[in-house]
Amino acid sequence: MNDLDQLEAQSIYIFREAFNRLDKIAMLWSIGKDSNVMLWLARKAFFGHVPFPVLHVDTSYKIPEMIEFRDRVAKEWNLPLIVGQNKAALDAGMHPSQGRVNCCSALKTEGLKALLAEHGFTGVIAGIRRDEEGTRAKERVFSPRNDTNEWDVRDQPPEFWDQFKTDFAPGTHLRIHPLLAWTELDVWRYIAREGIPVVDLYFAKNGQRYRSLGCAPCTGSIASTASTVEEIVEELETTKTSERAGRAQDKESEDAFERLRAAGYM
Repeated sequence: MNDLDQLEAQSIYIFREAFNRLDKIAMLWSIGKDSNVMLWLARKAFFGHVPFPVLHVDTSYKIPEMIEFRDRVAKEWNLPLIVGQNKAALDAGMHPSQGRVNCCSALKTEGLKALLAEHGFTGVIAGIRRDEEGTRAKERVFSPRNDTNEWDVRDQPPEFWDQFKTDFAPGTHLRIHPLLAWTELDVWRYIAREGIPVVDLYFAKNGQRYRSLGCAPCTGSIASTASTVEEIVEELETTKTSERAGRAQDKESEDAFERLRAAGYM
């Protein structure tokens, strides 16, 4: 068993543990590479189908190719897709020009909270990784939130030797992170091995490609000639540029991302 086999087996175990332990769960789908790997793993864990809703929080500012990919894959894989949107904030004119953290909070965090409340989910599976951003490194695989989905980084259960705490007080909302131990390079190596589809935006055109995907006004491309999965893997083996270098909201203030996560961001 190689390292990818071990990561795959652990993630599948986490999926099955969450499904067996929690009353009503769903999985977030951002349409990015990590989310697509999560979908692939979920289908492996449950023998070809996803037995819980797949949630997409639509800010209305996603890059059009992402929405096209979402709708096509959801149909091809017969996904139980639920799309949510904070229409009140959009109707009031919310836009990144009002502050990127404010916009993320309104359209992503509050949009997600409303979607969870509407359907009564007690747990949400999300595709975050420890190596992606410093705040995410503080997460647990089974990470508790309070009754308003807020995250207290100082009150997280210990997780030693892959022993996960799954029994929490009634009313505790959980975020489950099957990819927490993966790296960006692991994700792309797995995509290459398994032939997992991803949005074409990841592949270089005219010397530019996207390394991390989000809303169009807040996501920039990087200089790259990598136009295949294999070339992306080769590029990542030597790059010194951070994965989220093109994400504008991370640069608005030093603690911007931690504030978003504490309030319930994905």
